[in-house]
Amino acid sequence: MIRDTLTSAMKEAMKAKDTVRLSTVRLIQTAVKDRDIAHRGAGKDPVTDDEILQILTKMIKQREESAKIYDDGGRAELAAQERAEIEIIRDFMPQQLDDAKVREIIAAVIAETGAEGLRDMGKVIGTLKERYPGQIDFAKASGVVKELLK
Repeated sequence: MIRDTLTSAMKEAMKAKDTVRLSTVRLIQTAVKDRDIAHRGAGKDPVTDDEILQILTKMIKQREESAKIYDDGGRAELAAQERAEIEIIRDFMPQQLDDAKVREIIAAVIAETGAEGLRDMGKVIGTLKERYPGQIDFAKASGVVKELLK
């Protein structure tokens, strides 16, 4: 499903002559194809939508780090370019859950998994990543999990 969305977005960007969007969509498709090739070499099926969401999340994180480095280096134009790519990538991801909902979900997963302390944090985060790929900022979520497990 996400693959079809990416293909149609690429066609629309070509028609609109939107070079930034076109290059970003091509970068996404290249990352997905690279993962497909790696899977094929390992005898696995092509990437699923959940794996594509993981790829998109990783791409956003990389661009956020790059934008910060560019800002620190006084390269505002390059930081702006990275942030523009982040916004385009986010268009292909599901809506992020708000903080209150994330806290509620984490509390439910902790209760469901029977997590009792920080040693069970990996189990909780793993369950969250499996059920809510692309919908939760896991950097923030890990802080909430730590807080609730203390």
